[in-house]
Amino acid sequence: MQDGIGLAIRPLDGVSFSAYGWMLGKPYPAGGETPCFSNAATDFWREHLFDPGPGGEHEILWVNYRSRDPRVGSLETHLLTQQAIIPLTGEIIQVVASSGPDGRPDPSSIAAFSIPPGQGICMRPGCWHATRVREGQASCVMLTRRSTTLDLVGHLRDGNPMHESVISAVPGVMLAI
Repeated sequence: MQDGIGLAIRPLDGVSFSAYGWMLGKPYPAGGETPCFSNAATDFWREHLFDPGPGGEHEILWVNYRSRDPRVGSLETHLLTQQAIIPLTGEIIQVVASSGPDGRPDPSSIAAFSIPPGQGICMRPGCWHATRVREGQASCVMLTRRSTTLDLVGHLRDGNPMHESVISAVPGVMLAI
């Protein structure tokens, strides 16, 4: 991607997002092997089996996103765990990228998806990402790995070196908001 080229924001769908992870919030599965139940009062089904990585503990975070900056100067990735984000109070825009041969974000793979409340995503380990909102604040539930949160907080708050995450510059990414 070159400087000054806008990155279009796509609606979320399972096929387009599959290179980065899994779409959450799909319709009730009709048949098949997915554990599910439906009656007049409720429906429930397995949406995704979350993997925190070897020896990892699951953790639920509450996250408030407020950045409306269309410039995306850096992306982060988590090396060991999947990470799920489910917007509750407003739409988020998730910028994602795959890794190139050098382990850094592959500029040709950068994409942006609109994720409304009622849907969500689960990113694969190694999926580069950043989050934006169009307006105000969006509160989200995040499912992640406990040690990855501690690793990232230690870096962002205290400047400690990271072991489970990486942040990399990505020049020239501008969201077409």
